[in-house]
Amino acid sequence: MAGKAKVVLTDYVWESLDVEKKTLGSLADLVALQTKKPEEFIAEAADCDALLNTYAGPITADVMAKMPKCKIIARYGIGVDTIDLEAATAAGIIVTNNPTYCVEEVADHSMAMVLACARKIAFYDRQVRAGHWTVPPGKPMFRLGACTMGLVGYGNIARQVAVRAAAFGMRVIYSDPFVKDGQFDTPGKKVELNDLLKESDFISVHAPLMPQTRKMFNDQMFGLMKPTSFIINCSRGPLIDTDALVRALDAKKIAGCALDTTDPEPLPNPHPLRDRENVIINPHAAWYSEQAMVGLQAGAPNEVRRALSGEWPINVVNKAVKGKSRAGL
Repeated sequence: MAGKAKVVLTDYVWESLDVEKKTLGSLADLVALQTKKPEEFIAEAADCDALLNTYAGPITADVMAKMPKCKIIARYGIGVDTIDLEAATAAGIIVTNNPTYCVEEVADHSMAMVLACARKIAFYDRQVRAGHWTVPPGKPMFRLGACTMGLVGYGNIARQVAVRAAAFGMRVIYSDPFVKDGQFDTPGKKVELNDLLKESDFISVHAPLMPQTRKMFNDQMFGLMKPTSFIINCSRGPLIDTDALVRALDAKKIAGCALDTTDPEPLPNPHPLRDRENVIINPHAAWYSEQAMVGLQAGAPNEVRRALSGEWPINVVNKAVKGKSRAGL
């Protein structure tokens, strides 16, 4: 152990750690755990030089204070809502994410959800399996090319959804306070959020999860949507107030929803969203493909390797830490 860094992996969802071991090589010793909460990994991480993180959290200021040597927290995924970025910056800890490994997959999945809702694919499949062979129960259905796609957030994934929606002839609009109209060479017109809610036939949610966006889809927002509209969420479950969604469905304020991620996750069984014909639920699978898995597993350990080798990592989320990090970068 002498002279080598210590890297703790809080949790992982793949079979082999060969990528991590090869990436870190002789630079560090890897301690791999399968935990869900900080109290389960902190004893091992107390003297770590770096933390690799998938889902375990939240990683708060108190947790960071118990890791005085930690130079970097590297997330395997895109979101960093479980990590206190301000506390990390104050502590001199670099936080990185992996923003591009599954852009195509999530965009494809979002569009697949739109198509499944529009063409009642899951509904008809269940009907046939139950012994029914008839079209009328799926009515009404509308031509996709006559529909409007509303994107809440216009980041990397949302812009790829825009390309796919436009290919089906859909009108594309988006709402994003951080993006100017015409900033990107992709389909879509910027509109105010309330206008997007009123005009869209399909709303695909791609906002980052922050205190300001948690449960942003509430009773008021559902009340502005068309009664024929669908909401698609392949982003973060807590962006939608689950109880408000149930109320909107009960009151027929919207036509249905397709969720790859929920709040809580997984949904308990029984739950009011389960067993509804106008609800599609997937087990947070939108990110996955064999190619995405390669990118997922390689991203975080490579960032750790860079930081421990004296290089500035590529995908630093808390850029304000530069010049005052524990890694001396």
